This record gives sequence, structure tokens and C-alpha cells, in this order.
Amino acid sequence: MSALAYLDYAATTPVDPRVAEVMQRYLTMDGIFANPASRSHMPGWQAEQAVESARRQVADLIGADPREIVWTSGATEADNLALIGYMRANRNKGGHLITSIIEHKAVVDTAHALETEGFEVTWLTPGADGRITPGQLRDAMRADTVLVSLMAVNNELGCIHDLPALSEVAHAGGALFHVDAAQAVGRIPLDVKRLGIDLMSLSGHKTYGPKGVGVLYVKRSPDIRLEALIHGGGHERGMRSGTLATHQIAGMGEAFALVAQEGESDQAHVLTLRNRLLDGLSDLDGIHCNTALEVAVPNILNLAFEGVDGESLLMALRNIALSTGSACNSASVEPSYVLKGIGVPRRLALASLRFSFGRFTTEADIDSALDALHHALPGLRR
Repeated sequence: MSALAYLDYAATTPVDPRVAEVMQRYLTMDGIFANPASRSHMPGWQAEQAVESARRQVADLIGADPREIVWTSGATEADNLALIGYMRANRNKGGHLITSIIEHKAVVDTAHALETEGFEVTWLTPGADGRITPGQLRDAMRADTVLVSLMAVNNELGCIHDLPALSEVAHAGGALFHVDAAQAVGRIPLDVKRLGIDLMSLSGHKTYGPKGVGVLYVKRSPDIRLEALIHGGGHERGMRSGTLATHQIAGMGEAFALVAQEGESDQAHVLTLRNRLLDGLSDLDGIHCNTALEVAVPNILNLAFEGVDGESLLMALRNIALSTGSACNSASVEPSYVLKGIGVPRRLALASLRFSFGRFTTEADIDSALDALHHALPGLRR
């Protein structure tokens, strides 16, 4: 059996071996395993120091103050804390939230949950490139709008939002600007002050760090107050209680430090891979690019293969790890809500695959995918 070519980095990335090595120091008796909230002995102090060091590593990458970093179990929890925590805490200011129909499920489902609590949500529809324009946002703003939530990079299309322009509109209307940046770390510069971001969700496992850890950046301002979703102990300045997972936090910190050093070279590498894949498919007919390449990160490429079913094509590509869309939506037999949201016809949405590349993807992986596609497509179309 030939080796597996893993081309699903947008679903999760492998932990960088250098990150795994750091994490191992915080697990066993011969390492720093103590509770970082235990301040009565040296092992606890050492664990706390590791947590605070990682907090600074994350803050440094996004141009933040370490005190603005709140540890969570992942970007999903960070999205929930940002939307529910802020809307509930600021109900007296207004009950209107603006987001888009192609956000990650962690935002979409959270916004729907807020609707059941009586909050109002305006759902913006993006253009064919997957982006919301500042004009669209401006038209949707109301006197009672308190929060705008739009992702930095879409997880299925790779399109990049114009964050400075969108934040300017949100702030002009008196609202805060939340950004789900899980897919953006290491792919675009994320200086929160330059971009005008008030709340930002980050993930460890999308950036060669461990699963089960994430961050909510919360701008230090007397005007920004969140209602906690998890109670007990008052950890993270009362915003997120629970014993901190030192090994995961240290891993996320190291992963972000590596991105600071290697992000540019990573992006040059994946751009080469994307171009190699596109060039290798140029002799095949009936392939449509759902990703607007001119406004997208190079590591995500969404393609529709006319005349085939996407699930059948996935099955035929036995040694290629791909997806038909977000991993959070892969159990559905319906076409991707993201592709439907940008107007892709149903027949093409059902024939679409997402290719995503990363630090450890090789040219041989791309060539394996090309060989498999050239063998599978003609048969499936017949």
C-alpha cells in the first residue's frame, strides 16, 4: 500500500515535533506537572511560569499584551465566550449582532443560540469570493448593534476578509469587532491593534500545536466586559474557570513562537504546492475553482469536479486524505453551506473537494494526489 498523502491541514495540523518535545516537559513526575494555580510551592510556581511564558508567546505573535490573552479549550469555546459572553453582558446597550451565513459553525450555531435568548442577528450573504464588503456591513449596522463577528480566513474557501475596513465600520457604528482567526495564524499578519480587533478567537491545533487548547484575545478596555460561561475558581481573571492544562498551553505557545519564526517560509512553501496542484490539473476538463485565488491564503484550495459526486471521488482517492468541506460539517449529506452561501450550484457544491496544505506537505504528496485524480476522474465520469 502506498503512503497516505495528508492534504487536510485546514481540519487539523500535525503537532510539530518541536512542540511535542516541549509538551512532554509538563506531564510526568520528572517534569513540571503541578497545578499552575498552586502558589504555595515551587512546582506550582514553575507551572505558572510556563503558562505565563506561553501567554506572552501568543501575545507577541498578534501584537497584544499578555494580559489580553484568555486560555480556552479551543477556538470553538473562544467563539462562544466572545459572542454569548459579550451579548449577555451588554444587553443593556443593545441586542443586535451581525455575522455572515458562511462563518464557522462555532459562530453560526452560537448566533442561532443567541436568537433563542431574544437577541437579534443579521445574517450577511457574501459575494462569490466569500467576502463581506464594508458597504454591506455599513448597511446592516443599527443603533442597537453591539457586536460584529466575521472570520479572518474562511475554513473552506481560504478567502481573506478586509479586517481593517470592516472594523472601522463596526467601530463607527458603536459596535465591537470579533474575529475568528483560527485559520489565519501564520497565513496573514495578525496585529490586533493595526487591524482594529476587539475580540479574537485562536486555535492551537490549526497551527502545529495540540488539540484542546485555544485563546480568546480580549482587548483591555473598561468598555469590554464578558459574562463568564464556565464558573468555579475564577481563573483567567474570572472569564474562564478551570485548571489550566499546562502541557497544552506550553505547546500552543511554542507553536505560535515557531510561526513567528517560520510563517513566511511556510507560506512560500504552500504557495508552491498549490501552484503545482493547479498546474497538474490544467489538462483535465470540467474543474471549477471555488476559491477566489487573488483574495485567498495559499494553503486552502476548494475545487469542484464536474460530473462526479464529491463523496464518490473521495472514496476513489484511497490514499489521499481530503475533505468535502469543514470537518465540523462532514457528517452531513447536504452540500456545504459555505459553497451554497456563495452561490455555487448544488451539482457543483456536491462535487467539490477542499485541498489544504501545510508545513509538512511535500511535492510528492501533491504528485500522489494528481496521479490519483487522473486515474479516478475518467472512470467516475463514465
